[in-house]
Amino acid sequence: MNGDTAAQTPTGTDHPAQGGVGVPVLTDQPSPAVPGPRAAGADGPAPRPAWLHRLARYGYTAPRAATLAERLAPPMPDGPRVTPARVAPSPLLLRLGVPVPQGLWSWLCRWAGWIGPLAVALFAGALRFSGLGQPDAIIFDETYYAKDAYALWHGGYEISWPEGANEQIMAADGAVPYRPEASYVVHPPVGKWIIGAGEQLFGMNPFGWRFAVALLGTLSVLMVARIARRLFRSTLLGCVAGLLLAVDGLHFVLSRSALLDLVVMFWILAAFGFLLLDRDRTRARIAERLGGVADAAAAQRLNLGWRPYRIAAGVCVGLTCATKWSGLYVAAAFGLMTVLWDAGARRLAGAGRPYLGTLVRDAVPAFVSIVVVSAVVYVTSWWGWFASSNLPGRGGYGRDWAVGRSTDYPWIPEGLRALWHYHSTVYDFHTHLSDPHTYQSNPWSWLVLGRPVSFFYESPKQGQAGCTASECAREVLGIGTPLLWWAGVVALAYCLWRWAARRDWRAGAVLCGLAAGYLPWFAYQQRTIFLFYAVAFVPFVVLAVTMLVGALIGPAGAGRDRRIIGSTAAGLLVLLIVWNFLFFYPLYTGETIPMEDWRRRMWFDSWI
Repeated sequence: MNGDTAAQTPTGTDHPAQGGVGVPVLTDQPSPAVPGPRAAGADGPAPRPAWLHRLARYGYTAPRAATLAERLAPPMPDGPRVTPARVAPSPLLLRLGVPVPQGLWSWLCRWAGWIGPLAVALFAGALRFSGLGQPDAIIFDETYYAKDAYALWHGGYEISWPEGANEQIMAADGAVPYRPEASYVVHPPVGKWIIGAGEQLFGMNPFGWRFAVALLGTLSVLMVARIARRLFRSTLLGCVAGLLLAVDGLHFVLSRSALLDLVVMFWILAAFGFLLLDRDRTRARIAERLGGVADAAAAQRLNLGWRPYRIAAGVCVGLTCATKWSGLYVAAAFGLMTVLWDAGARRLAGAGRPYLGTLVRDAVPAFVSIVVVSAVVYVTSWWGWFASSNLPGRGGYGRDWAVGRSTDYPWIPEGLRALWHYHSTVYDFHTHLSDPHTYQSNPWSWLVLGRPVSFFYESPKQGQAGCTASECAREVLGIGTPLLWWAGVVALAYCLWRWAARRDWRAGAVLCGLAAGYLPWFAYQQRTIFLFYAVAFVPFVVLAVTMLVGALIGPAGAGRDRRIIGSTAAGLLVLLIVWNFLFFYPLYTGETIPMEDWRRRMWFDSWI
């Protein structure tokens, strides 16, 4: 995760050392033109080796050695402080005869890092909000979370709904049979508060309870585009990542369903993005404090100071945990990742014992920023339950448990003791949930989409629900875009190689995000679990595929034929993934199609 020796290796980005054009080669190792780092205070230029003089006779020019600041935090590809005020016209547009005014062209280049991701996000939003109220029904686990969300906004805690509540809610009059009887629930409240916000705006109907989740799904596309741009230092690859997430079937379906898992994914991605911002900001500050010169003693004792982005990441981790408990693994993984990043920064700055310096100066602040902050956010998220009455039968479930009960810890408020007891029963529920389900699956099969989940299914006959054949099917199938996920398996293997063999920190970061959302489920294989839980790590599968796309494009220094072939292969892969999404689109949206068309999309028996 902290392998800085390969921080600028070829992956098809906007810098030559990363596969792009227009910026000098930047590496974390000394350039051939500079035999090694000069001791602090040394005077005069480093001597050039004789072999470089001999190569120069044949036209060889050594790449410029990167400065310490560039090695710690490579420059972004574009932006107000990076792109010059006047940018040369595009040779491609000139060849095509497309005139673009100089001022407009320079402005577009300067703000491309926002314009491109925003365009992709608008495309994703159009897909997600189009027909959001369809199917006009309570699908799959919306039967729990849509109603729990309504109860939270109206009473502060989840309630027990009467028989036939779904039918009354979906009736033409829209009456909601609310009653203040507490219900036992096993997930924290944040995701349901978010779902309920849409219900408050648009009513207790399918569009209302899906609105907020669709909004988060759209924003996550923008986030992953900006994250990929920062991770790979390429606006092009950032837009590719956003497009791939926009056309992933599982992300698309969960963005249009009032379930908690898309909310979990959103907060994980937000935490990852804040940690990336913290990494760049901290490394830039290290370079500034050292004056651009590696200094072993100063790097060892350097105090990295106030880090607001890491605290923001802790808040997001807390919101992840306050949506589903799977966020606990994210706290551990991301906390370790940010500490390793700090150790890598100290080592690059010249520290002789970077891990000791990190342990002494960075580990405790990281623990507070990630773990303590997230714990405070988590407990605070239960404010509605705390605010409810502790009289028997008058407040949230278990709110009255500690009232009048003897304890060895009288100094702990009774509300916290009641919450602790409640959580112990919830933990027991989660670890022993083993009721068989038609659509349950083993995590070993998730990456290859072994067993998707049918959220909604109908078999209308001719003349019903728009059916024009003798028999039709109408389904919302929770499955990723197959070609994207299968390419993701190859891309993850590539990332493992990049991380293990080339010490590429970017590959390590992607793998860390994937591991935090995926590997914990292997410890609960006896539990009833489903493929749609995998949406939590879909952005990291997308980032892995994006890194593979960059590798296909190739480094900027490669020959013209290599770049053309690589770019063609990368473009073909992206186009095939988009086509695959469009092919399965009717199954993602509940569109009525002839039964024969439905069968053509059931590529494996396990998908039925």
